Amino acid sequence: MTSKLFSELGLSPELIKAVDKLGYEQASPIQAAAIPVLMTGKDVVGQSMTGSGKTAAFGIPAVEKVDPNLRAVQVLILCPTRELAIQVSEEIHKLAFFKRGINCLPIYGGQSYERQFFGLKQGAQIVIGTPGRLMDHMRRGTLRLETIKMVILDEADVMLNMGFREDIETILKDAPKERQTVFFSATMPKPIRDLIEKYSRSPESVKIQAKELTVPTVDQVYYEVDRRYKMDLLTRLIDIYDLKLGIVFCNTKRMVDDLVDHLEAAGYQADRLHGDMTQAMRDRVMNKFRKSGLEFLVATDIAARGIDVDDVEVVFNYDLPYDPEDYVHRIGRTGRAGRSGRAISLVPFRELFQIRNIERFTNMRIQRGKIPTENEVAEARENVFTDKLKALLTSGEFTKQDRLVERLVEEGFNHTDIVSALIHQLQSGDAAKPAPKTEDYDRPPQRDERPGRFDDRGGRGDYRDDRRAPRFDDRREERPRQFEERAPREGVRFADPKKAKVAPWKAAATTTPKIVTPPPAKKVVTAKPAAVAVVELAPEIAAVTPSPVETPVEAVKTYSDEEILASVKTPESKLFIKPKAAPVAPAKPKESRGTPAGQTRLWMSLGAEQGIAPIDVVNSVAGETGLPGKVVGKVDVRERHAFVDVTSEHANSIIAKLNRSQIKGQKVKVKLA
Repeated sequence: MTSKLFSELGLSPELIKAVDKLGYEQASPIQAAAIPVLMTGKDVVGQSMTGSGKTAAFGIPAVEKVDPNLRAVQVLILCPTRELAIQVSEEIHKLAFFKRGINCLPIYGGQSYERQFFGLKQGAQIVIGTPGRLMDHMRRGTLRLETIKMVILDEADVMLNMGFREDIETILKDAPKERQTVFFSATMPKPIRDLIEKYSRSPESVKIQAKELTVPTVDQVYYEVDRRYKMDLLTRLIDIYDLKLGIVFCNTKRMVDDLVDHLEAAGYQADRLHGDMTQAMRDRVMNKFRKSGLEFLVATDIAARGIDVDDVEVVFNYDLPYDPEDYVHRIGRTGRAGRSGRAISLVPFRELFQIRNIERFTNMRIQRGKIPTENEVAEARENVFTDKLKALLTSGEFTKQDRLVERLVEEGFNHTDIVSALIHQLQSGDAAKPAPKTEDYDRPPQRDERPGRFDDRGGRGDYRDDRRAPRFDDRREERPRQFEERAPREGVRFADPKKAKVAPWKAAATTTPKIVTPPPAKKVVTAKPAAVAVVELAPEIAAVTPSPVETPVEAVKTYSDEEILASVKTPESKLFIKPKAAPVAPAKPKESRGTPAGQTRLWMSLGAEQGIAPIDVVNSVAGETGLPGKVVGKVDVRERHAFVDVTSEHANSIIAKLNRSQIKGQKVKVKLA
């Protein structure tokens, strides 16, 4: 698609002036295609990759259509997250800078209602918000939609994945039917197409070709690496490319916390961003990241929606996303506004199929990278250090130490050795622990170092410590054989008293043994679980402990082999052994009444009284399990509890994970409804 200048799109002088102030020279493909159509008043469905300029594509027509003299809401923009709502609000404010009398207001959860009430009362014409908080204002009567001219859904696919479908439909039903409806999304799955067909009037499609679904200025590469060496490879890549500002994506909140701890321990400036953090904490982290106060932001998918920092050099997929659509959203955080960027994925062998799925979805080839060697990393570090030293020498901004150098020379040291010793002392902090050899990254794990059952899985297994010892080898070393620890049952005789082992936990409860007169050596049968054991008797059995009263033991009856075999078959026999009952398989979760097919209804112990909203439930499920938000169906929040529909195949996993977690700092109990 040929590029166009903004002056060719029929915009007002005020908008042209605002665009020039923002530094835009020409419209991006999605802007050049969408703005003229939106200016005519038609419904539009826009599809392009993240970071292609969608905000300005719908923001410019929105500002142009607002009547400054009407102090009422005229444009409503729906966003999936608070961060994205803030970003869109800032962009709209810049575009409307020279339009007198136009006010825009962001509305999202975590912000005080009073400030939002005041902004709505003052007559904001453009409202940008998340569906949940917008619905709150509609119920309170503080947000009225009678004067709405345009409704815009930004990142529509993400909003549906997060469980906002019912809220979106309620808002669209309440808005005037003659409104202009605009859908913008990076992908167009079937639920989005159904929504478009239901609530749009002959929409015009504006689509960037599939080959441009991901940003062409982003260099995409993946490294095949064993899960245990991911952290070491991550730091190698950071050092060899000298990366200063990047985002690292993980699938779970626990993995985010663990990785931040590892990076900080390795000397990198890193911080976290996930759903368990309060809005104030998230704002503080984002402000620090925007001002380059952080080197790396480690985040989950949902928390990272709306991150708009132009200078992000790299996006790391520490865990590959389960959905190829999330990959498109992730790498859209770099290579923005025409800048170049990198997207690096760390992929265990078992997850290579996900790379193929992403390639088919984006219609692009992702190159396989060669893991850098120790020498290459060392050389890269030397080059960085040398460049910094050259810059310092060139600037001359350092205190000369001629007297100290001359003193060392007088003592017999030469200049070369002095400089080498100083450099060694400066770099000594970098030599913390030897990195694993390069060949260790690629070779399959050996038998004695094979990871545990979950250690080589992505996402849900990430919270385990990948460096722990093998799961089964430890058990074999530490625990003696179980059958040797069992206490002898009553009536069993051993050939050697020293071999009559009693379990330590039963030793204290053992009564005073009796002195017995040994009978002749015979065969005797005693019952063990699910077996008949025959023990050979010795000619003599010594007394174990003297007793003040000698009590004779009843003679042990003997049986022939034929009698043994015949007796154990009849339940009337004293030797009959009742077989063990077969283990009962855990019951599968039943689908509740009124729940869609394939879904199971869960009961949660938190409700509206605890400040829980549907999006909090979706965020918690996605953050704790690493599953995409689409596994959550309807969320019905009551006063003191909530009902949640989830896909049946993941119901047990979700119950187990959430019962060990918190929502908004409060412990939650989950069970089948």
